[in-house]
Amino acid sequence: MNLIDVGTNLTHESFAGDLDAVIGRARAAGVARMVVTGSSLAESEAAQRLAARHPAVLYATAGVHPHLAAQWRADSAAAIARLAGYPEVVAVGETGLDFFRDISPRAAQEKAFEAQLELAGELGLPVFMHERDAHRRFSAILQRHRERLSDAVAHCFTGSEEALDCYLELDLYIGITGWICDERRGTHLRDLVGRIPSDRLLIETDAPYLLPRDLAPRPRGRRNEPMYLPHILATVAACRGVAAGELARVTTANAERFFRLADR
Repeated sequence: MNLIDVGTNLTHESFAGDLDAVIGRARAAGVARMVVTGSSLAESEAAQRLAARHPAVLYATAGVHPHLAAQWRADSAAAIARLAGYPEVVAVGETGLDFFRDISPRAAQEKAFEAQLELAGELGLPVFMHERDAHRRFSAILQRHRERLSDAVAHCFTGSEEALDCYLELDLYIGITGWICDERRGTHLRDLVGRIPSDRLLIETDAPYLLPRDLAPRPRGRRNEPMYLPHILATVAACRGVAAGELARVTTANAERFFRLADR
């Protein structure tokens, strides 16, 4: 396989002791390239440095996650724009809204989200987005900026049919994680994933989070890794009634197009 994990948090502290081995296991499993998520300015800088050490294998995003939106400052957009000047930085984000936890005040989340959408439009970069329990407000804000954005993905989609239809109307890509493998929370995704057009589907692990619950045998600990992306692929393929190899080809082509990897 030649898979691309479009969202993995390889700068997370849980990978500090064995990162090279994690990357090696992923590549041995057929995950040829990985996009490292930036969720704060510091982590975005770390993601860029990490990707620079692994050219054509790792790429990075640069942004401020809604959980950290209270940290947004007047110079935050300039800091992200500076990072975007590096060739390995392929998207703005992770940005968006999270009204499930409200770790940052909603007004701060909306301010940071709008600023990053404006920046993505100015830079001509796609935007990597998070939304949880906020899809109507998220959609309303995104609608105002969508025509100026090159592309956008609803990363780690776990929402409703209503939310999916809304995002497809906005011509978003949809990222599917191991949430679809969770028999407690992800069963609705098994039906919804078939509604996603083939040219709008992306797959990701969101490692070290969201370890697929149906892995057998289950690995020690709860840390997810990019090497489990083929397991997610197989589940999505089964739900869509297509061969895993064909879905691998399609999702890889989608990721290459979304992140403009041929130009990198």
